[in-house]
Amino acid sequence: MKKLLITGASGFLGWHLCQVAQQEWEVYGTYYSHALYIPGIKLLNVNLTDFLELKQIFNEIKPDAVIHTAAQSQPNFCQIHPDESYAINVTASCNLAELCAESSIPYAFTSSELVFDGVNSPYKETDTVCPVNIYGEQKVLAEVGILERYPIATVCRMPLMFGNATPTAKSFIQPFIQTLQSGKELNLFIDEFRTPVSGKTAAKGILLALGKVKGLIHLGGKERISRYDFGHILAAVFQLPTSGIKACLQQDVKMAAPRPADVSLDSSQAFALGYQPLSIKSELEALLKKVGGD
Repeated sequence: MKKLLITGASGFLGWHLCQVAQQEWEVYGTYYSHALYIPGIKLLNVNLTDFLELKQIFNEIKPDAVIHTAAQSQPNFCQIHPDESYAINVTASCNLAELCAESSIPYAFTSSELVFDGVNSPYKETDTVCPVNIYGEQKVLAEVGILERYPIATVCRMPLMFGNATPTAKSFIQPFIQTLQSGKELNLFIDEFRTPVSGKTAAKGILLALGKVKGLIHLGGKERISRYDFGHILAAVFQLPTSGIKACLQQDVKMAAPRPADVSLDSSQAFALGYQPLSIKSELEALLKKVGGD
């Protein structure tokens, strides 16, 4: 079996990628601060911001392909700690591109819908980027830096992702469920729109694009939805009380990082390749079954 190196195996997306990829690949996963065990995966503790350490891992494993999901992905954190987040979000991403280019192996980088300003959605791959926060700016710098160093790299712009909690990571639905179960109020935006997918679907999309797509590809879902409407579908599927769900506006919530209003992705290019996100309701029903089945 060919060797696939997945960075950020302890993150939400990285963990899902490890699960899906091991059917086809011998998978090596990196983690930094959150040690974990994933059956069938060889896990390595690596500081990706240390180029020598990165090079050493490359020389030891000799991967046949790399998927880079490790990131500091909290926009508020990036806004407050721009240098610390730059090291992993930009420098490490570009260093990996260089190493993959030297070995002539497929490289997929996970970027974000937050490279856009949210004014002219849905966004195609050809649309001009215009981030409104530092996290989005760092993703743009990484995209540009990667494709300069390795023009045939795959840059996957990812949407908002959800799913069951992994051993070391949660998605945004866990706090939603907890709040509603405890009978507290859940304030959700009615003026922020996304095209969400489950972590498993996102992982399948990245593996589909790896080595096939040169340059940019959007891996959003098929439905444009507000957090408020998403909350109602979640409550219906998980049989949670909806009385606690309250509508709010972005301007009502003070955050360090500004947020774009509508970064829905047009992912028709990926759909044409065979990327098949289910409806949000179906994705959530599948998660509920899995929770019941575990």
